[in-house]
Amino acid sequence: MPPELSSEQISVALQGISVPPQPQIMVDLQMEQYMPDPDLEVIAGLIAQDPGLSGALMKIVNSPYYGLTNKMASIRRAVTLLGSRTVINLINAQSIKGEMSDDTIVTLNRFWDSAQDVAMTSMTLAKRTGAQAVDEAYALGLFHDCGIPLMLKRFPDYMRVLEQGYADAGPDSRVVDIENRHFNTNHAVVGYYTAKSWRLPEHLTHAIANHHNALAIFSDDSSRQSQLKNLLATLKMAEHICASHKVLGNQRDDHEWNSISHLVLDYVGLSEYDFDNLKESIRDLGVH
Repeated sequence: MPPELSSEQISVALQGISVPPQPQIMVDLQMEQYMPDPDLEVIAGLIAQDPGLSGALMKIVNSPYYGLTNKMASIRRAVTLLGSRTVINLINAQSIKGEMSDDTIVTLNRFWDSAQDVAMTSMTLAKRTGAQAVDEAYALGLFHDCGIPLMLKRFPDYMRVLEQGYADAGPDSRVVDIENRHFNTNHAVVGYYTAKSWRLPEHLTHAIANHHNALAIFSDDSSRQSQLKNLLATLKMAEHICASHKVLGNQRDDHEWNSISHLVLDYVGLSEYDFDNLKESIRDLGVH
C-alpha cells in the first residue's frame, strides 16, 4: 500500500505554482467526498476534467514520496495509486487556495472549456490513429495551455494580447510572438515551467514548451524528434477540431492551423478529405 499523505504533507508538496481549479468541479468533488461511501471512479473522472487539480495530483504522485521508477501521466491511475484519503486531502488543499472574482471566473471559463475539449478530442484521436499513448494524449491536451491562467494572473490585459497572437498567427508569426514582445515571456514557456513543477514526464513538458512551434518542428522532415512530432500532431489536430482559435483567440479563422495543416497531415498520413471525415465523426460523437 502506498503511504497516505496528510494535509500538511500535501501543502508542503504543492508549494509553488498553482493553476486555479474550476469552482463547479470543486463543488461536485466536495459533494462526492461527503457521500457515505465516496466513489473513487467518480472523483477521478471529475479531477481529470480540471488542469489545476490534475497537475497537483501529478505533482504528488510523481514526487519522491512514491518513488516511481518512471513518471506517470495517467490521471486515473494516479488517483487509484494515491487512494481516497490522500486524494480527498488534495482536494481540500486546493479548495482553500483563495476565491476568484466573477470576472476572472468568466475569463477562465474559456481556458477550462478549451482544456477539457482538447483533452477529450486528443484522447479520441490517439485511439483512432494509434499514434501515441492515449493517457499521454489526454494529459497533453489538458495541460498544454496551463500557462494561460498564470499569465492572466500576472498581466490583466493578457487575454487581449493572446487574441492578437491568434489573429497574427501564420507562416511568419507564431501565436506566442506578440506575448514575447509585450511580456518577455509567453504561455508556452510558463506552461513548461508549470508542468515541470508538477513533475510531468519530460517529453510532455517539452511538447508543452513547443506547442506553438509546430511549423518549425514539422518543417524538419528528418526522423528527428519523432516523439515530439507524434504528440504535437495529435494536439494540433485536436485544437483545430475544438476551435481553440475561436474559444481562446476569438478569431473566425484558424490561421495557425492553415499554416501547418499540410505538414501535420502529411506526417500522420492523412489527406484533407480523410481528416475532414475524422473531424466530422469526432464532432458527431459529441466528444467536444
